[in-house]
Amino acid sequence: MWNDAAEAQKLMRERQGLDEGISSVRAFEQQLKDSIELIELGEEEGDADIIRDAEETLKGLRTEAARRQVEAMLSGEADSNDTYLEVHSGAGGTESQDWANMLLRMYTRWAERQGYKVELMEIHDGEEAGIKSATLLVKGHNAYGWMKTESGVHRLVRISPYDSNARRHTSFSSVWVYPVVDDSIQIDINESDCRIDTYRSSGAGGQHVNTTDSAVRITHMPSGIVVQCQQERSQHKNKAKAWDMLRARLYESELKKREEAANVEAASKTEIGWGHQIRSYVLQPYQLVKDLRTGVESTAPSDVLDGELNDFMEAALAHRVNGGADATVDDLN
Repeated sequence: MWNDAAEAQKLMRERQGLDEGISSVRAFEQQLKDSIELIELGEEEGDADIIRDAEETLKGLRTEAARRQVEAMLSGEADSNDTYLEVHSGAGGTESQDWANMLLRMYTRWAERQGYKVELMEIHDGEEAGIKSATLLVKGHNAYGWMKTESGVHRLVRISPYDSNARRHTSFSSVWVYPVVDDSIQIDINESDCRIDTYRSSGAGGQHVNTTDSAVRITHMPSGIVVQCQQERSQHKNKAKAWDMLRARLYESELKKREEAANVEAASKTEIGWGHQIRSYVLQPYQLVKDLRTGVESTAPSDVLDGELNDFMEAALAHRVNGGADATVDDLN
């Protein structure tokens, strides 16, 4: 412990995760016991209000139990790891770039609600509004496990605020999720297969504007994977983080190959990538968010865009575990 700080941190994170899991289950059990006792008390005294309140608590516990059952499925090799999340705008200029920015905010809000720590690794602003691309680092137990089903193309339908004729526009942006690779996983990269470029970090300007080429982009030639980092002021630090991101992307690619080899049919149904739409967000002429893999819907897109994603993620995980068959969280109960 004292001689290996990295191993000590890893062990303490594991301990914290176990401690939080045990504590939450004990609290769950106590709430269940208390609710049952309240119902019995209410029946004895003929107090309908007590019974109703206890029953509402039980309904909440049932929802929580279903969520925990889904979380128990997060037993993949990298599910417990931190994760990177990339957002890229599609064709469509300002409208698409604004949509990419909305997605970036949505995932940031979701992560913060889960108690995760979020770091912005790099961002490329749009010419007029929004972003061309951005990368988040989400730190927390099971961050990758929860977010891994969000990879794919997201479609937005709305009246464009950038159209003077108030016409309805359809925009596309892609999301890519891949796990942070810890030191226990060895990924060999031949540096001669990579091209390293430096460029000036983008930003809003002002007295602290970056005037040096500190941002780093690494292109892995054999795979075509490109990663970039501009979080730090130091080019050296950005390069080190970019190498970590590349290792993570290559590792995620290997995990995907294993999944495809294990179940070709399921992989074909859950294939991720540009051109494969996973979810539609319709703001006009009606209000609806629908996941095209699971059929889960929400008629409150403003809540979803503010980070209310758990129902979609839980159903997508259940769908994945069931081999691509249509499934919801209730199927696990």
